[in-house]
Amino acid sequence: MKRVKCTISYDGTHFSGYQVQPGQRTVQGLLEETLGSIHKGERIRVTASGRTDAGVHAEGQVFHFDTPLSIPEEKWPVVLNTRLPDEVVIKNAEYVSDDFHARFSVERKEYRYRVYTAPSRSPFQRDFALHYPFAISVDEMKKAAQDLMGEHDFTSFCSAKTEVEDKVRNLDRITITEQEGEIIFSFIGNGFLYNMVRILVGTLLEVGSGNLRSEDMKEILQAKDRNRAGKTAPPHGLYLWKVEYGDR
Repeated sequence: MKRVKCTISYDGTHFSGYQVQPGQRTVQGLLEETLGSIHKGERIRVTASGRTDAGVHAEGQVFHFDTPLSIPEEKWPVVLNTRLPDEVVIKNAEYVSDDFHARFSVERKEYRYRVYTAPSRSPFQRDFALHYPFAISVDEMKKAAQDLMGEHDFTSFCSAKTEVEDKVRNLDRITITEQEGEIIFSFIGNGFLYNMVRILVGTLLEVGSGNLRSEDMKEILQAKDRNRAGKTAPPHGLYLWKVEYGDR
């Protein structure tokens, strides 16, 4: 058996998230179905770096699977992409050692969130960025973001539905940039809690629009109370952008 590591991009609009769910169209379900057709009906399980929710997109999701087939690694994207719908693309594939694990070997991830600020809605952006046509201060959001970087307990920025007990995570970097009518948030860290990025974005937008002060961010973190943070930004503006594995 050989282990294959794949990098995949997908438009999450018409998927019920990444993880397999009975009776639902999911990215994992589609991948396993496609791999099964290549392996003459044998079930091939795929393991990803993490889940994405319904409507969330990926530019650089990573998954692995084990196969008895001897297909050259550069041919795997061709073999898979000819069987996948246009909204899913295998960007790269390579053989890796058996101790590589798409989830447990992760060192850092980057998520990005797109907001477009034009006065009117765009039919071409509706599934790929949040429309936020209000006055907003990027400088104030940048000030607030400074207090979010580093190691913190992010309970205030985690969905109450999570079953994870340890909510301490490290955010290495947060950048907020403006370009051509868009604001792009980038979050890089060693791990993210359920809905963490979307809640961070929602709270930063509250700061940018003046409903919260930039200096409130410290108090929100220290409160460890989801009710103190802002609304959860909708899923369609979020992208799993990149997954890093060090030298692997």
